[in-house]
Amino acid sequence: MEIAALYLPQFYPIPENDDWWGKGFTEWTNVVKARPLFRGHFQPNSPGELGYYSLLDEEVREAQASLAREFGVTSFCYWHYWFGNGKVLLEKPLSEVIESRRPDFPFFVGWANHSWSGIWVGAPGRTLMEQTYPGAEDDRDHFNSLLPAFRDTRYVTLQGKPVFVIFNPTGLPDPKHFVETWQELAREAGLPGLYIIAWVEGKRGFVQYRDHSSDGFDAGLYVSIAVKRNLVNVTRDILRKQLTWFGPGRYKSSMELPRPFRKLKGVVHPSVQPNWDNTPRSSRGGFVITDASPQIFELQLTEALTMEFNNDVDQQLVVIKSWNEWAEGNYLEPDHRWGRGWLEAVQRARRKCGF
Repeated sequence: MEIAALYLPQFYPIPENDDWWGKGFTEWTNVVKARPLFRGHFQPNSPGELGYYSLLDEEVREAQASLAREFGVTSFCYWHYWFGNGKVLLEKPLSEVIESRRPDFPFFVGWANHSWSGIWVGAPGRTLMEQTYPGAEDDRDHFNSLLPAFRDTRYVTLQGKPVFVIFNPTGLPDPKHFVETWQELAREAGLPGLYIIAWVEGKRGFVQYRDHSSDGFDAGLYVSIAVKRNLVNVTRDILRKQLTWFGPGRYKSSMELPRPFRKLKGVVHPSVQPNWDNTPRSSRGGFVITDASPQIFELQLTEALTMEFNNDVDQQLVVIKSWNEWAEGNYLEPDHRWGRGWLEAVQRARRKCGF
């Protein structure tokens, strides 16, 4: 069973962020300035033993891998930003992992194929970097840029094929053609193909993309926050979007993982989120899970692992969102509130499932 954690690389300065948000901007910038916005709201969340790290520090990356390995996270899924025509951002951590061959820890890549907006600081309407799809030559250049990763002996495979996640499959001009093209490029490069996963996001009971199987994807990754919805919190959610002073939205955790309201065809892998609180980015425009805890996360992860046993043994994957998404409140890394509690929950869930 592969238990992967999504891995955000936004923890070192880049020139673009310096220009947009001020010199030295990283994910920590928003985390540090966060404040409670209602009674009982726990902010700011602050890191524990790893501290306010830079991902350009090789020893930090080693320490992250050591913690993940100790508590049963089997791999990292590094977010990868390719905007077309060779434009990449936040590429250094993954590049250094490949070049240095450290840490010796399994990984795979997720393409975050969306335009960059001002969401990092609560301004989602501001476009900073547009996601483009220039065509066949760019597809080949993009594939070749990742080929050293696909060939790395640490790279995670399912059914013997390197795993590749696409965050926004509906943003592709022709998803089916893209999948066919990349599978052909993989075979030309001597690989057995790729195991391409479509991010299938569920919002308010609706599945955003139902065609992953017919479009040739090997699987879907179903991503939705497990919360209880009632008239009070739905009304509050509506008001916060209309009255900026009203928010943030507030929800309680559901003990059961959300299911697509209509059964999806093909293989679907589940995901689990330890917590959600994106007010460090969106302030009163965000929303918060008010009762998140390692104990609830453990129950949800146990359910996801149990569900995944229904897939073939060489096709079992559960994704945790995320390893270090601190400004969204979903992370496994130690903090000052729970210590290693989120990681210990992973360990207990694995033991409950017998591995």
